[in-house]
Amino acid sequence: MVLSMQAGEVAGLAGASGQAESAGPLVFEPLRRRLNAALRGKSDVIELVLICLAGNGHLLLEDLPGLGKTTLARSLAAGLGGRFSRCQCTPDLLPSDITGFSLFNQKNHEFEFREGPVFSEILLADELNRATPRTQSALLEAMAERQVTVDGRRYLLSPQFMVIATQNPVDQHGTYPLPEAQLDRFAMKLSIGYPAASDESQMLLEATLGPVAVERASAEVLPAGSLAEVQQSVARVSAAEPVREYLVRLAAETRRHTSVSLGLSPRGLLIWLRMAQARAWLAGRRFVIPDDIQDTAFPVLSVRLGLETSRARTVVQEILEGTSLPEYR
Repeated sequence: MVLSMQAGEVAGLAGASGQAESAGPLVFEPLRRRLNAALRGKSDVIELVLICLAGNGHLLLEDLPGLGKTTLARSLAAGLGGRFSRCQCTPDLLPSDITGFSLFNQKNHEFEFREGPVFSEILLADELNRATPRTQSALLEAMAERQVTVDGRRYLLSPQFMVIATQNPVDQHGTYPLPEAQLDRFAMKLSIGYPAASDESQMLLEATLGPVAVERASAEVLPAGSLAEVQQSVARVSAAEPVREYLVRLAAETRRHTSVSLGLSPRGLLIWLRMAQARAWLAGRRFVIPDDIQDTAFPVLSVRLGLETSRARTVVQEILEGTSLPEYR
């Protein structure tokens, strides 16, 4: 957080309908507990994952192997009570291996569609940058429109369909960098990082005790239909005109910054607003404040500015500090 609003500004922004909602975000508490039990010591990362989920966005995890990316995706799918699919991306993976394909049934002499792994609530695309550009592009329509087109026919995906893609930032041999059009469809890019020593000790202790704690956590599932209601509530979180203008100024600043070759697109701007709405909703508010925008700035912008993580963090900080806050009358 770079700058905070004064109390009077918050009150002015809330308006007549700006009473805090404390009951709504509580529906996420069982899911939050489950994710914290599965991925110890990463509560800040989990909060951003929940923001991405509530905002109906897709997530890119860029980190080293073995830090819990698959564990996080599996725990999230189990906590939602939804279908979980996993694609291990390799150069020989075909687009039909992701979207599905039509198979001729000799018994009834008709083509039947066999669904691919995109027909799930959570799709883990492991090491997405190892798939060829042709296969990567199979996800473009699914991520943007939550549908796939196969043999001229359109098939709708789950409205809560979410892609969690991973990539290794170190081993780049035999990889195909994700194009800007694909990156722009992700809401956030996150890194999990190594756990603290105390969390690693606790992890080892739990490994000797068996799966009791994990089984107990897995019983906590988000009620059916709750996620759709949450995402609809997030979409109704209001953003006052000064806040919207603030977002527009920030987007313009990304396009002017000398270190950025490709600034924030209109689609990226809409995604940023939705992530800010989700953060506001999780905080129990019906309105967006500048803090919501600032606290989601780095994960939203880092996936689309085309910069290394350390440089991206500096550039985002400069953009936030160089843009004036909203003025309230």
